[in-house]
Amino acid sequence: TRLAVPVAISRASFMLMSLTDAVLLGRYAPGELPYVLNGWLPIGVLFGFGMGLMIGVQVLTAELNGAGRGAETVRIFRRGMAVALLYGVLAMVACIMIARPLLDLIGFNPALAEATTTCTHILAYGAIAHMGGLACQFYLEALRKPNIATAINMSAVAFNLIVGLMLVPKYGAIGVVWATTASRWFMLVLFVVAVAFLTPAFRRAPKADSGEFKRQNMVGIGTGVANIAEWGSFNLTFAIATLVSIDAGTVYGLTVQMMGVVFMIYVGMGTATSVRVAERFGRGDAVGVREASRLGVVASTLLGLILATTLILLRDPIAVTWLNGSEVASEGAHLVPLLSLMLAAVAFVTLFDGLQAVGSMALRAQGVVWIPTAIHVGSYVFMMLPLCWWLALHTGYGVWGVIIGISIASIVAGVGQVLALELRTAHTARLGLPKDAAIRAPIIH
Repeated sequence: TRLAVPVAISRASFMLMSLTDAVLLGRYAPGELPYVLNGWLPIGVLFGFGMGLMIGVQVLTAELNGAGRGAETVRIFRRGMAVALLYGVLAMVACIMIARPLLDLIGFNPALAEATTTCTHILAYGAIAHMGGLACQFYLEALRKPNIATAINMSAVAFNLIVGLMLVPKYGAIGVVWATTASRWFMLVLFVVAVAFLTPAFRRAPKADSGEFKRQNMVGIGTGVANIAEWGSFNLTFAIATLVSIDAGTVYGLTVQMMGVVFMIYVGMGTATSVRVAERFGRGDAVGVREASRLGVVASTLLGLILATTLILLRDPIAVTWLNGSEVASEGAHLVPLLSLMLAAVAFVTLFDGLQAVGSMALRAQGVVWIPTAIHVGSYVFMMLPLCWWLALHTGYGVWGVIIGISIASIVAGVGQVLALELRTAHTARLGLPKDAAIRAPIIH
């Protein structure tokens, strides 16, 4: 719990920002919510890979700091920041270039495509700040300063809400995306100040070890690929729901935003599990690896049952609060019953969505990278997307077809990752870990 809570709060800030945007639009301009949700389509994919890429900053910084070589983390941060800023520029340019052709390819009508493209372009202006902020955040967390990162992230959520309240009533979706972009730059400024005053990041950098730069940028590739599969696929489901109707896209978008907030709690649980697994793996304690993995799965299951039950009990107040703003009651109120029903439908799906995160992170803590990545790609790319497309657009299920598709994929991914984890840890518990496990084990904080 001590490990999970700070990370969960920090990671939840990203989803809280998106949820804040969705709620503001749900109250003031519900018909424009699909513009923003679909506007994230190319950006979410690129950001997902970028977050994986920045894992190298966290892992190598933690390794050096844990070995008593904290002064040498200077070069890790600087290289990470350089890669982050360069990747941010490339991501911004790529999003601006492909946004409209991608929407035309999906089949959006011209008016919807134009409004969504505008949102994508504005969001893309925050790509550089987002990537730079990630580099700083992972660096701080690796130096055992997670509370600083959490405070900055939550202050950005508050900043986003304040700017959104100023802009959204008048400008709708355009106001939301400008508030989001402004909050990214606000967060980057705070992160740079914190790193400058609280870390050795701007001191002289000692000479690097051979091959360090390559390892720093390769360590997160597997996670980046998995993020592309999961985030990109979920972003495409927003487009599928929007093709059903604007109302369907609005209600489905709000439902998935709620799932995302719950998911970030599991990210904290997964991080705590991976730390305990990696510690025991590094000590060559095969039985300890198995028990730490099982504890993470069982704890996440119990937590998931509580969260799912709570979501079911609170579904009506959540739906009313999100869609029944006094200024636009006649515009959004008719969607409240459907949103309430969808929140109940996905409540227990969030349990399996969380288990796939915990299972995959525990596997990677043992150096198993491509098995969880394959499960992600298979579940979300090759199963979820075809199911959602066919059920929503080629049967009579409509938006419920998208819900069915993501539910099946989440269950398969959750069960698959937990089974892979159990088989792996049971095998090592019987045969033991290799003698060089301590050398090869990833150090995760």
